[in-house]
Amino acid sequence: MLRTAVGLLLLANVLFFAWARGWLGDPPRHAEREPARLAAQVRPEVLTVLPPTTATAAVQAARAAALVCLEAGPFVGESAPDDLSVAEALLVQAQVPANAWTRIGPPAAPVWLVYAGRYPDAPLRSAREEDLRKYGLSYERIDAPAELAPGFVLSRHGSRDDAEAWIKARAPAGLRGLRVVQLPASAATYRLRVPRADSDQAERMRALPADLLAGGFKPCVARP
Repeated sequence: MLRTAVGLLLLANVLFFAWARGWLGDPPRHAEREPARLAAQVRPEVLTVLPPTTATAAVQAARAAALVCLEAGPFVGESAPDDLSVAEALLVQAQVPANAWTRIGPPAAPVWLVYAGRYPDAPLRSAREEDLRKYGLSYERIDAPAELAPGFVLSRHGSRDDAEAWIKARAPAGLRGLRVVQLPASAATYRLRVPRADSDQAERMRALPADLLAGGFKPCVARP
């Protein structure tokens, strides 16, 4: 009886060995050996193995490219500090770290605007806003001072010459109605800026109530 059991066990081991080696058909995938694994590769020519330092730099570059600059504002008038505090509380609710945003205060020097406006007529204002989007231009709506509102600001500069140079260099040929104006000193404005928001943060910020954020978070406008 013992000899029979030993014989059966030996036979089972021989059969398993033959099966694992592929002698009885296709071997199981866990038993693959070279060159079987190499033959099973799918388009290996498209893979590039990077050195550790290069791979790390590539990952960091990809992460940096996904970051966006968003800002809310302008907050204008005596209520601006309180409005900024409300906006910061909303950012906390959106799980944006406290060290991720910056308050942008009123400029100490005169500011020259690349400006389009005024557009008190709503259909005309909507048409101009559509033009700016069509040309891929960043802009902000300006609601103060009264002599400029409502209108659109495309860029801010420290001098008239810089503002006019911006128009010559960056304004599309087919876009009309841009001009350079000086922002009156009395129109002190504040903004809340998150310069490096990742995609998840940006999505949560854009979902915040726009009426409490002077129109909501929008792409940052270039400033000197």
